[in-house]
Amino acid sequence: MRGRARGRTLGLALMVAGSLILSACGGGGGGSQDQGGNGGGGGQEAKVRVGLVYDVGGRGDQSFNDMAYAGLEKAIQEFGDKVEAQDAEPDAGGQNREDLLRTFADQGYDLVIGVGFLFTDAITAVAKEYPEVKFAIVDSCPEEPLDNVACLTFKEHEGSFLVGAAAALKTQTGTIGFVGGMKTPLIERFEAGYRAGAKYINPDIKVLSDYAGTTGEAFNNPTKGRELALAQIQQGADVIYHAAGGTGKGVFEAVKQQGKLAIGVDADQSLTAPDYADVILTSMVKRVDVAVYDVIRSVVEDNFKAGLHAYGLKEDGVGYAVNDKNRSLIEDITAQLDELKEKIISGEIQVPETPGDV
Repeated sequence: MRGRARGRTLGLALMVAGSLILSACGGGGGGSQDQGGNGGGGGQEAKVRVGLVYDVGGRGDQSFNDMAYAGLEKAIQEFGDKVEAQDAEPDAGGQNREDLLRTFADQGYDLVIGVGFLFTDAITAVAKEYPEVKFAIVDSCPEEPLDNVACLTFKEHEGSFLVGAAAALKTQTGTIGFVGGMKTPLIERFEAGYRAGAKYINPDIKVLSDYAGTTGEAFNNPTKGRELALAQIQQGADVIYHAAGGTGKGVFEAVKQQGKLAIGVDADQSLTAPDYADVILTSMVKRVDVAVYDVIRSVVEDNFKAGLHAYGLKEDGVGYAVNDKNRSLIEDITAQLDELKEKIISGEIQVPETPGDV
């Protein structure tokens, strides 16, 4: 249910093994769940309690939020009864992000994670109120460094360079497209890398670019994604890359309808959106799952570090996807892409972070 924290069941095997206790807590109601040994568990070791708040679109977006959940799930599987976790999803407009974070902090959670840059102000406010609670934010960092906030960021421009090169190598029209969600410096990093990679292969290539909106809802509007993609196809684009969360579903729909190619984002979307696997050339994989897992592990191992944690090609935090579903589409260019990857890691290729620098 949107707008409140709720328990998640991560599969029968985990439940039987006792790896996780997830129980519902009403939005601000305090709940009645097991406190992980904090309330007198007869000598039982206290569990690390993790609260994770998704961005607009929540689980099932086949992209960003689902990758965060995958990291949470991996931590639960690996650390077993050392971790108790609960997740929550904001309302449709994302107006209650701060309330959800505060609910977890007020209930004494050890680590509270906000998934997405739109949590910046909310985490800044709540982290100051609860200095004893550890926080993590994906894709952003408070302007004022805080001793209890870890910033999980990515070098999206590096991974996007590779899929831009892939698009340029595969286009038959010399025109490719980009559909972003909300126009922000973060999403513009995707566009910048994509443009740079494409133009590295073909300086004369035409790159069309559109954004779905100016609010967080731009990441959850498949109808708009379809509209923008169809317009780009009408202008000659035959490969379209989206960095738009759930809006990308509409991009896939348009591309499949018109017999073109798409490039997914965050997750390997030929796997998470199997209905469109036959037209997904590759995906710019952004390992939000790795970052979420890493920060949970750091708390479990009492090794939490505040500040910036940046994941790029060198750290395997970004990359392009190859699997059995898309191998036939991309296997003829993987050697070229891997060569470009090594040049970026070595510093031979410097990837710009803003479209204006391409």
